[in-house]
Amino acid sequence: MDKLYYLGKRLGQGAFIVLLVSLLIFTLLRVMSGDPVRLIVGGMAPDHVVEQAARDLGLRDPMLVQYGRYLAGLVQGDMGQSFIRPKSGATMGGAAYDDPTRSERAEVAELIMRALPYTLQLAGLALLIALLVSLALGIPAGLNPGKWQDKLAFFTGSIFVSLPNFWLGIVLILVLSVQLKWVPAIGYGGFSYTWLPAIVLAVELIPFLTRTLSVSIAEIMTQPFIAAARSRGIGRARVVFGHALRNASVPLLNLMGIQLSALIGGVLVIEFIFDYPGLGLLTIQAVLQRDFPLIQGIAILTAVIFVCINIIVDFIAVLIDPRLDH
Repeated sequence: MDKLYYLGKRLGQGAFIVLLVSLLIFTLLRVMSGDPVRLIVGGMAPDHVVEQAARDLGLRDPMLVQYGRYLAGLVQGDMGQSFIRPKSGATMGGAAYDDPTRSERAEVAELIMRALPYTLQLAGLALLIALLVSLALGIPAGLNPGKWQDKLAFFTGSIFVSLPNFWLGIVLILVLSVQLKWVPAIGYGGFSYTWLPAIVLAVELIPFLTRTLSVSIAEIMTQPFIAAARSRGIGRARVVFGHALRNASVPLLNLMGIQLSALIGGVLVIEFIFDYPGLGLLTIQAVLQRDFPLIQGIAILTAVIFVCINIIVDFIAVLIDPRLDH
């Protein structure tokens, strides 16, 4: 019952955060300079056509009315329609203002759901690579503080954290794709196109995961319950993996939740460099085109993902260590 109460409380907090984010994004986009209607109907459209389109879209209503209408649709799963992208896939701004296909605009939810699996695949692979490397470096470093294993982990982390992701991405494209032709790099034509951007993102995560894991294990190995386990004749492998690593997994799990959330929201540069068709590239295109509904939809979905990841991580941490519930 306590765990259900805890889960319900976190879900309520998450719903409030998402509502707050939606209001903030909606307000900021509406107070920005410029009129998105001009982009919708085209720069050469007469003023009366612009005004008529604005009234038809409800963009001349009071802001609270617009937000209430948007929120009502959002609750039903309707994120609205793109201002710029038609269902045909053409660039709406390039057509004539009286082109009938302008009314056939793409649904925001469809655009996002089309790009989301690519970003989740990229983030998941990057996290898996980072976790495997961090375990290989962090566990020996934590068991041997001050020795060469610890120094190797620190040295590796220092190098990785110093590499700018955009520079590393360009170098990997030139070396591994252009010169050696080991893996493809630009666009997406299968799972193999995910490796290079995932490696770049993993390099950003490895220093933090490794350091957290090594410090946690080093601290836990000095605790009295570890000495008691050894005195009972329990083998070293069981002590490390059954006791030390389990207790070290709580701070590591919290950090992984934070880093995964950052990955989902921070792939803009990487997806742009690799022309990877995920949420990051879609966000950049939406911002450049001032596509308000698409920007709002991506921001709200990102907030929902953040909240869900944090709730799942906290709930798993409570299952591992029930004391965290209090």
